[in-house]
Amino acid sequence: MFHPNQSETREDIREYVAQLQLHMALQARNLLPNLTNTRDSREKLLQDTQATIEKIVSRHF
Repeated sequence: MFHPNQSETREDIREYVAQLQLHMALQARNLLPNLTNTRDSREKLLQDTQATIEKIVSRHF
């Protein structure tokens, strides 16, 4: 049913898709911070926000 060229083309596409999936997975690992960095950044954001709110409140009273 398939001509040899179609079979080769399908194999090339499969190989390309596999390489693309690997590339995307590696890119995703580089884009996402690890869990410890996430926790630290959230804690810092919380502390910074609390400090800012305390400054604003203290200036109004």
